[in-house]
Amino acid sequence: MRTNVPVGISGYGAYLPKFRIRTEEIGRVWKGRKGPNELKSVANLDEDAVTMSVEAALRAFEMAKVSSLGAVLVGSESPPYAVKPTATIVSEVLGQHLVLSSDLEFACKAGTEAFQLVTGLVGSGMIDAGMAIGVDTAQGRPGDELEYTASCGAVAYILARDDYVAEIEGSVSYVTDTPDFWRRQGEMYPRHLSRFTGEPAYFHHIEGSVRRLFQELGLRPSDFKYAVFHQPNPKYPVKVGLRLGFSYEQLKPGLLNNEIGNTYAASSILGLAAILDEARPGERILAASFGSGAGSDAISLVVTDKIEEKRPVVRVRDMLKGEEIDYALYLKFRGEIRV
Repeated sequence: MRTNVPVGISGYGAYLPKFRIRTEEIGRVWKGRKGPNELKSVANLDEDAVTMSVEAALRAFEMAKVSSLGAVLVGSESPPYAVKPTATIVSEVLGQHLVLSSDLEFACKAGTEAFQLVTGLVGSGMIDAGMAIGVDTAQGRPGDELEYTASCGAVAYILARDDYVAEIEGSVSYVTDTPDFWRRQGEMYPRHLSRFTGEPAYFHHIEGSVRRLFQELGLRPSDFKYAVFHQPNPKYPVKVGLRLGFSYEQLKPGLLNNEIGNTYAASSILGLAAILDEARPGERILAASFGSGAGSDAISLVVTDKIEEKRPVVRVRDMLKGEEIDYALYLKFRGEIRV
């Protein structure tokens, strides 16, 4: 998928809650072992997908310095309201009213889904600029494998036809009906098929989208300076990157899972933000998401000269270190303790 006119990232902003819990602490309570990652981010009592979206959106808006947005799309599977959009709240905070506002859901690829839709709206000429947000306060049943990794975070991108720090070369989406992860209406926690999420879900779909992107753009791994993939744990993004022909050095700058866990809809594009924080003009970046259910979006971007004058004030790696809490406080923050 390519646009008729060039479209790129005019601004971006990320937000991570300040609290962290060690997976070793979770293991102390449940299974006597730590998780695959060292830490994960935890939202405070007064934080949710809305507040985190707003924080990320304000940072992106400040960096882009656009006067108006034609669309605000929020991708998440953990909105605080079952019936009430998150996107309209973000639009209100930004002072944007003549705007297409909508929420999207496709597990952990809802953020890149929003990214692609806004790219299409801008590229078609329907709007001059739009915002795509990936955000989650991810859910995991206490004691379940997901509890070790399911975390919280947000990232927002403003896409426009000019003044952009990275141009979007093209993208590919690949989906199948693979039920590796689901939550029925009324159920509090999602269910999953454990390692089935790796094969045939995660690896098959990411490889499917990325290989087709290579084919359509005539590119190979050596043409990219960086690559970032959805990060459900520390191992999967490295494994899929190596399988696709990338080196660990190309992957390392975008790897965040070990310090913050799986931020779901924000995961791959939060890693992209970390890469953009240090990227130089002319460097090419591959970003590929994965969403259970299942699908993957692969996006190729090339950094422009604008990156040097539009670096964000708050960078992703500035937010990685946080205040550690114990399991009891974690349960309170997650709303598992009710009075």
